[in-house]
Amino acid sequence: MYEPEREVLKILKRAKIDVVPTLPCEKISALLRFVANDFCHVGLNREENGVGIAAGVYLAGGKPLMIMQSTGLGNSINAIMSLTVTYGLPLPILASWRGVYNEKIEAQVPLGKALPPVLDALGLKYTLIDDYSKIELVEEVIQDAFKNERPHIALISPNTWTRPEAIEESADSYKPRKVCLHYEKTVTKPELRRYDAIKIITDYLTEETVIANIGVPSKELYAAKDRALNFYMLGSLGQVSAIGLGVALKTKRETLVLDGDGSLQMSNILPLVAEAKPENLSIICLDNGTWGSTGDQPAPYADMELMAISAGIANTTRVQTEEGLRVALERLYEETGPRFLHVFVKPGNVPAVENISLSADQIKSRFRAACI
Repeated sequence: MYEPEREVLKILKRAKIDVVPTLPCEKISALLRFVANDFCHVGLNREENGVGIAAGVYLAGGKPLMIMQSTGLGNSINAIMSLTVTYGLPLPILASWRGVYNEKIEAQVPLGKALPPVLDALGLKYTLIDDYSKIELVEEVIQDAFKNERPHIALISPNTWTRPEAIEESADSYKPRKVCLHYEKTVTKPELRRYDAIKIITDYLTEETVIANIGVPSKELYAAKDRALNFYMLGSLGQVSAIGLGVALKTKRETLVLDGDGSLQMSNILPLVAEAKPENLSIICLDNGTWGSTGDQPAPYADMELMAISAGIANTTRVQTEEGLRVALERLYEETGPRFLHVFVKPGNVPAVENISLSADQIKSRFRAACI
């Protein structure tokens, strides 16, 4: 039963794939159940988060593969181009190709039919698999992605999979929950600029990997303390904590993420962090209440510590002063992760912070070598 699905599992195991982020499609429901049982599996809430997680897994020495519906490619194109392509990262993707073969959902058709020429226009490598006889092409997709350090997408028609008369029902995934919360917070005017906070954080770095947010925060970390174990983001807003989660899943090193309030709201990554429970991951949210790298436009307000708590992260700390930040960093590893450190900082960027003088390939190569 489910012979094509089992053949794909064999291919993934031969290729030594070890982390598989997925988003569901009913056409591949059997495959997804098998993958969840046999691999380190991350169930996603956004396709872009899978791109970031896969990047982090590879940077830490692992072999990721993504599985999702073809419509998810549309959602994740910018992350694939600005992160995977820019840094030259391998990313094999198995995409359930909707909108073409006996499609009954009208909304699937426009993107499904346009997808091959769209991928051609972007210069993204893809392979069409339209029936079971071509399932072995999955192996070539994986090999090419890692050999050439690029995304390679397998567009797999629903015609490929077996369709038994009765599909076994999924196990009951409902988890009993008990929520009891009393939460009070007084926020005073921040004392620190983001750059000041980053400089303080670098005082406490030893062998940790650090993933820095896009734009000015990466430049500020570079100016404060450049090191091979720093990964500087040049694009892909919202992906920094996803990358950090991927790194933490594949290394025993402590992993620090320098994120922001706006990008954390954009990614909605915190529930995935809580679900994965990486004991070596600390997310430091430098909350200035604005989109700091693009001119300090006000960001939507959200209580970021409360978001972390509601996502299921138990170890959270709030910081508003230099003394508080230093105390929090000194005590950071007293509790296992995941940890969430909410640091209030002033809006504004330090004038004339130098640009990062490393190419994307240099950032990737030295980080991966130091991390492994």
